[in-house]
Amino acid sequence: MVLFFDIDGTLWNYKNEIPESTIKGIRKARSNGHKCFINTGRARSFVYNKELLGIGFDGIVTACGTMIEYNGDVVYNRLIPKDEAIRTMETIRKYNFKPILEGPEYLYMEASDFEDDMYGKKVMEEMGDHLRGIDAEWGNWEIQKLSCKTDVPIEDRDKCFEELSDLYDFMIHSDTVVEMVPKGFNKGTGIDRVCEILGEKIENTFAFGDSINDKEMLLAAGVGVAMGETYHDMGQYADYVTTAMEKDGIYNALKHFEIV
Repeated sequence: MVLFFDIDGTLWNYKNEIPESTIKGIRKARSNGHKCFINTGRARSFVYNKELLGIGFDGIVTACGTMIEYNGDVVYNRLIPKDEAIRTMETIRKYNFKPILEGPEYLYMEASDFEDDMYGKKVMEEMGDHLRGIDAEWGNWEIQKLSCKTDVPIEDRDKCFEELSDLYDFMIHSDTVVEMVPKGFNKGTGIDRVCEILGEKIENTFAFGDSINDKEMLLAAGVGVAMGETYHDMGQYADYVTTAMEKDGIYNALKHFEIV
């Protein structure tokens, strides 16, 4: 089997704390011959935590399926073309969106856009040398997707979506947060592409997730496992709902399906 794990809310909590049972379960699954992949909306530049990577994974799918690593090698990487990236920035700035541009080496953002934002502060604290300014690097960004604060009138938000609808699918996380992913890409397509690379049948896959950007991943996998007690109710997209992450959700699901 090939197992795919979301990060935030699935492998760890907002404090980046990973349950010991999760580490034990994934390592046991690999020792039993199953391949384990991270499958995250985060760009690769934002997947570097030593404890997380130290669990041991066969590969990493990042930025909603736009980049894939296997056995330490990059086997797929799709960047947003420069002209599309500039058009995107000009459009979202017109509607006063506050973006974080997400790429394989760097995240790009303006600190002034996120002075009072908890997530923005977390990004700035954690990214260090892998954070760049949008204006300082204008037009030279290497990015795969973006996320935006959209604390603007809904009609303005929707007008912006309409203007960029030929380029992106929009995942609305809340009234003020949207994830913009190039059309044709999501965590589910990431699973498809990994299966092609491995020569594996998609029915032999499991996906574990907790939020709306995991929807396509849960639907694409042979078995979709939703984490229990989450902000988003993902049970309607899953084949099985496990216990909460901090109540040994990963391990309990692996045990239920006799993977460990």
